[in-house]
Amino acid sequence: MNTLVYLMPIALVLGGLGLVAFLWALTSGQYEDLDGASWRVLDDRDGRPQTRENVQLLDRSQKTHPRNRGRLI
Repeated sequence: MNTLVYLMPIALVLGGLGLVAFLWALTSGQYEDLDGASWRVLDDRDGRPQTRENVQLLDRSQKTHPRNRGRLI
């Protein structure tokens, strides 16, 4: 019976910490993209062989991409 006096508050505190961690994960967007990781495994970005033509195409696309405008590459 004496051990329940110690174990019950410890169990309640640990349960509360778990609930806080779960609510933090929900509010910070940890569960937003559930399928993204499984598709990223299948994505092969380095699938093309490195030929001179492919490197030139890659350089040209990086220079003209809207995200890279105004930035030195």
